[in-house]
Amino acid sequence: MTGHGAPAGQHRLLEQLGVEIDPELLALALTHRSWAYEHGGVPHNERLEFLGDSILGQAITIELYRRFPDSTEGELAKRRAGVVSTVALAEVARAIGLGEHILLGKGEAASGGADKASILADTMEAVFGAAFLSVGHAESARLVLRLVGPLLDDPGRTGAALDPKTALQEVAAAKGLGAPSYEIEAAGPDHARTFTATVRIDDEAVATGTGTSKKVAEMAAALAAHEQLTLSSAQR
Repeated sequence: MTGHGAPAGQHRLLEQLGVEIDPELLALALTHRSWAYEHGGVPHNERLEFLGDSILGQAITIELYRRFPDSTEGELAKRRAGVVSTVALAEVARAIGLGEHILLGKGEAASGGADKASILADTMEAVFGAAFLSVGHAESARLVLRLVGPLLDDPGRTGAALDPKTALQEVAAAKGLGAPSYEIEAAGPDHARTFTATVRIDDEAVATGTGTSKKVAEMAAALAAHEQLTLSSAQR
């Protein structure tokens, strides 16, 4: 399914999404603020991201309520947090090749912005917002459930992917290692700041992560370190 008047790249993306999104709205959803800043301050996707966050949250909340009738409020909240997290949405975005369609400023593109979890997740939400404005509530909710819904059955979503810093601390303690610590470096102009976190355990650098905030960068680093430590245990 493709939108009339959409560029070739958007045609491929629309086929992945399976909904008719207005080409102008889709183009706006794919415009990162760094690109907008370099092109005279044109509109970017943050307003659509704000809208899409609400569409995503509502669709997932309703689906959880229906799918897990015996779960408590706390259990439902944990499941929801796990599938609307930056990590989860970035996975969904990668699965449909969203990164290659995002318009990024030169600096952001050069630093690997097309694969940064925070940018992918924000853009995914912006696409949900564009879908809502194009095809309405019911169709945009179906889009959310088609892309994000499968994650609801993954029990791991309430573990490391939801709270990677705590999960890393727990696995480090279980291995008799010291508490993780984080070092932060920042780069880029104020309008498109990028943070890189390095997580250290027993004074050894274990993994790094990047993001548009210190918190996101630390979470990305913690998740990568957690994966390394659990993988090394499994291979022994």
